[in-house]
Amino acid sequence: MCIPQHGDTSANGNLLLELDALVGRTAELAGLARALGSSRLVTVTGVGGVGKSRLAAHAAARSAAGDGVWRVELAPVRDPEFLDHAVVDALGLTDHTARLPREILLGHLAGRELLLVLDGFEHLVDACAELVTELLRRAPGLRVLAVGRRPLAVAGERVFTLGPLGEDEAAQLFLDRADRQGFALRDDPDVRELCRRLDGIPLAVELAAGRLGALSPGQLLERLDDRFRLLTGGGRDALPRHQTLRTAIGWSHELCTPEERLLWSRLSVFAGRFDLEAAEYVCSGDGLRSDDVLDVLTELLAQCVVTREETATGVRYRMLDTIRAYGADWLEATGDDLRLLRRHRDWYLGLATWCELDWFSPRQNEVAARIEAELPNLRRALEHCLSEPDEVHLGQYLAGSLWFHWAGCGRLSEGRHWLERCVGLESEHEQPRLKALWVLGYVAILQGDTVSALAALQECREEAERTANPTAVAYAEHRAGCLALVSDDMARAETLLRSALARYEEIGELNSSVLMCQVELAMTRAFQGDLVEAVELCEDVRQVCEDHGERWARAYALYVLAYAAWREGDPARARARLTDCLSGAHAFHDLLGSVLTIEMLALVTATEGDPAEAAVLQGAAAAMWPSVGLPLFGSAYYNAPHELCEAIARERLGDVRYEECVRRGARLGRDAAVVRALGRCGDRALDAVPTPRGPVRYATATLALGMQQPAASPTRKGGETAG
Repeated sequence: MCIPQHGDTSANGNLLLELDALVGRTAELAGLARALGSSRLVTVTGVGGVGKSRLAAHAAARSAAGDGVWRVELAPVRDPEFLDHAVVDALGLTDHTARLPREILLGHLAGRELLLVLDGFEHLVDACAELVTELLRRAPGLRVLAVGRRPLAVAGERVFTLGPLGEDEAAQLFLDRADRQGFALRDDPDVRELCRRLDGIPLAVELAAGRLGALSPGQLLERLDDRFRLLTGGGRDALPRHQTLRTAIGWSHELCTPEERLLWSRLSVFAGRFDLEAAEYVCSGDGLRSDDVLDVLTELLAQCVVTREETATGVRYRMLDTIRAYGADWLEATGDDLRLLRRHRDWYLGLATWCELDWFSPRQNEVAARIEAELPNLRRALEHCLSEPDEVHLGQYLAGSLWFHWAGCGRLSEGRHWLERCVGLESEHEQPRLKALWVLGYVAILQGDTVSALAALQECREEAERTANPTAVAYAEHRAGCLALVSDDMARAETLLRSALARYEEIGELNSSVLMCQVELAMTRAFQGDLVEAVELCEDVRQVCEDHGERWARAYALYVLAYAAWREGDPARARARLTDCLSGAHAFHDLLGSVLTIEMLALVTATEGDPAEAAVLQGAAAAMWPSVGLPLFGSAYYNAPHELCEAIARERLGDVRYEECVRRGARLGRDAAVVRALGRCGDRALDAVPTPRGPVRYATATLALGMQQPAASPTRKGGETAG
């Protein structure tokens, strides 16, 4: 996520809270700013709860980085294998190729000047050290601000150790937090002594302030004395500050009621943020009624054990990592951790099931946002399933049920990771594995990995036929048809897709995937010159989508209808459909749908008489394709409109100006490219020529778009139109 700079208030609420909450630390902030100005790698270290993340956020917000400041929250990332994925996600990168996340990062960072904040890396220190070393070596414009409880211990690292607050600043922090709760306190001896006994650790001071609703500073001090005698917090060789922090957390824990302590420990099973409904289901039972969870949670909020956040998906809650870890220790000590992990798994299995069904509905946007927000918890559920031999089939089911997110919302790389892990494990339950196999084949097609796609789909088809599973046979056949489509084998693609549609109808299957099968069949007909059937098929898809409120498959139907409109000599109608298509694809972070549409918009723009703008759009698309896969799948059919657009633009602009416009488009970021393609930029070229009327008659179009065979040899490698 991008950290706001110089007063920017557009970032999410959590970061704004961190930036607003810094009390004191003037000298430390200045020192860290100097360190960032002179070193490419600065690591802020210190005991948990000392305020490392808060200080780093403020320092980062004041730094000068031409391409922005980006923060990666690593506390929810438990598996080192997901470190690179987490950084890719935080940078907002979408990549549909089979490239490793490390390659994606290196490609993105090359030539950019940005500050990357890696927050909470201590449990991933070896993996982070290796990643940072390579990124700094190969991206000369990159600087890294790492935040953790120990140094990375790599060459060139400058360590900035953050100690506790001084007595004055600790008292100021306590009074500030008291004032926020409506308590006007004086800076008296009790406050000073309390902050001194808490060793000036900000987290401990804030936890103490959170008890002011029940106790005065003097009473807090008295109870703190008792708890220091009861809780030692670590071995004899532990640093006093470590003992003090654990004692402060333990003391706050002891002051909680039994129900509050119980909920605290149970909430530790969540990774990252969670909502009330999840907490009520997962944490209730055995001493805590579901109806009581809200009241108990409210008390934990008042005590700063849990924080509340307003997000795009509604109110959500989170625990600081240190507090979560303390609760996890208590949960493990009670022997109830496995039961809670299973309840957590059950909740997120149910969520994924509901979201898959609701994907084919007017709530697609809500589903996409909900799954994105729940990814840390879904990952934890997947990890749990795949680590328990008796639950592998549940992991296969969960990974397969999220097909729409992997394929339709720009998560192909992560989906590939989970799906390959799932199908590589033995399970006595065939149905979930078959689904994971066809979804794996689908993802591999989108990434341009033909060999892996064929292997997965063939295995799925053979096993489905052996076990008489008509649903799995239909999906395997459908995806094999997709592969034939992007490999330019139109006859085979049409045969497989028609057969799959017949199977879907026979078993009564109707969803977004079935509609995409119909869109892909329409594409084979359009490429073979039968625009009438192509339009009929896609108009039917559009009507079904509008009846059900479906927008993802609808966008691809509009793409084919726009192609047909352009072929029929109606660029205005083609543009209207493409604009609608691009808005839908971009809303879902569907990079493939977006770049295909921009390519087609470039051709429409050229035939409307604006070759300069067409070249700019071609440049923008060219910059997006490396994150998708082989440009236009290496397909002669898909490439023909691109070649025609280039021919028109070069003829009217000349080679020099054409290349200049392409370079200008390549410099646009993804969002800017979409805005421009949608016509909202206002920076259109001024050298337009009259728009042609009637069907397209260019020689290249007649050769490449109106024949039964493509103008060039197919490559047999690519993705698919199914997003």
